[in-house]
Amino acid sequence: MDIRQVTPDFAVADQVTADDLPRLKELGYNTLICNRPDGETAGQPAAEALAEQAHAEGFNWAWIPISSGNFTEQAITDFGAALARHPQPVLAFCRTGTRSITLWALSRASQQPAAELLQQCAAAGYDLSAHSERLNERYLSRDNKG
Repeated sequence: MDIRQVTPDFAVADQVTADDLPRLKELGYNTLICNRPDGETAGQPAAEALAEQAHAEGFNWAWIPISSGNFTEQAITDFGAALARHPQPVLAFCRTGTRSITLWALSRASQQPAAELLQQCAAAGYDLSAHSERLNERYLSRDNKG
């Protein structure tokens, strides 16, 4: 498991398994967000089974499955709501961490300039420059909401 710290309260990782849960608890994570759809690859744990194990270890859990590149407004809203609803620190995961960090950036884009988000993602090892236009649009449209 490759954990990449993005902010003091948020990190992303590749696939988490039941064997990883004790380590994640030791590291102080309180909430896990799974962004993998079930059956994406052979040998991947089912989200429901992993959720049960995570709850047994004392984690909060959210499942927001994303097919590669399909960042719907609903998924972005759900991700932001999960971050707001569950205790920090949060670890979000998918196959490589890319979908999770992209959802995080898109959910934060109305509150933070795109350049800052892209820099934070790059510092964690993810190049989200392909999403810069969408991040910027979300930031610029923040004043038109409400």
